[in-house]
Parts: sequence; C-alpha cells; structure tokens
Amino acid sequence: MLYLVATPIGNLEDITLRALKVLKSIEILACEDTRNTQKLLNHYEITGKKLISYHEHNEEKTSEKIISYLEEGREVALVTDAGMPCISDPGYILVEKIKKAGLPITTLPGANAGLTALVASGIESYNYTFYGFLPRKSKDLKLKLEEILKINTTAILYESPHRVKNLVEEISKVSPTRK
Repeated sequence: MLYLVATPIGNLEDITLRALKVLKSIEILACEDTRNTQKLLNHYEITGKKLISYHEHNEEKTSEKIISYLEEGREVALVTDAGMPCISDPGYILVEKIKKAGLPITTLPGANAGLTALVASGIESYNYTFYGFLPRKSKDLKLKLEEILKINTTAILYESPHRVKNLVEEISKVSPTRK
C-alpha cells in the first residue's frame, strides 16, 4: 500500500493523528527532502524508518523502486516537505504508475497551504482555481498572469517567499484593482 501523507505547512503540530499512526507503522518513507522529513520524525520520536529521496529530479527512476517495494508487499508513505503530496510537489508520476500497476493507494487528508490561505483571506471562496507555481521567466509569467486575471474568479497561486514581492508587483501591473 502507498500512503499519501500530508505533512505540516509551518507548525509541526499541524499533523493528523492518522498521519502519525501511518508514519509510525510503515517501513519506508519517500521524501522530497530527507532532512526535512527527519526533523518531523525526530519531533514525534519516530525512528527506524528507511528514508528515500523522491523529488522532481528523480521521480521516474525512484518511482520504479517504490513500485518494486509495493509489489513485495511492503508499505510506503510518500510525504512532501510541507502540505499534501502531488499538489505542486512531486508525486503524481508515482501515483499514475501505481494506478497503472493496479497497486493500492490511500490518501490521508491534512494541511494544504492554498486552502489554508484562501479561507483566511476574506476573498470569495465558493469558486476558485488553483494554478500552483507560475513560470519564472518574466515574459512567460506576464502571459500566464494575463490569462489568469482575465477570469473573474479567485485564483490560488504558489510562490516562494523571496519572489512574492515581484509576483504582487506583476499582478498589479496586469490588474491594479485585483484583490
């Protein structure tokens, strides 16, 4: 069984009891960054786990390794550095391959940065579109923002902390009155 386990997005205590139960019971953890996952495991005194690196640069190769573990009957959990695996983070390639192989997957709900920010924003939340991370190149970013901001619905965008200011400036150029 592959478990897709949501991890805290800021406060290590923002994790579900079920996620902790799975993290304690499984043998293998596929992690975006093993150092970040180890901090979480240390916080909850979870030991004896095999941590394997699973990120955007090794998804194809490591997916095959994880599938072989699952075919042996071993249980594996996929975690990301923060939030839900597969949401602007590695994982969908693995899930797709596991589904094609007919192997079982279960998702454990938990922290999600986009929805957490949306409900705290005071912006209309009945209709929204999630875009994740936008292009980094200025020209591509401008084109994508023009496309997004034409639509009259709430948009959820992800950006790294050191590029947020630039993103807000670019949004205000395209749509100065946009919340």
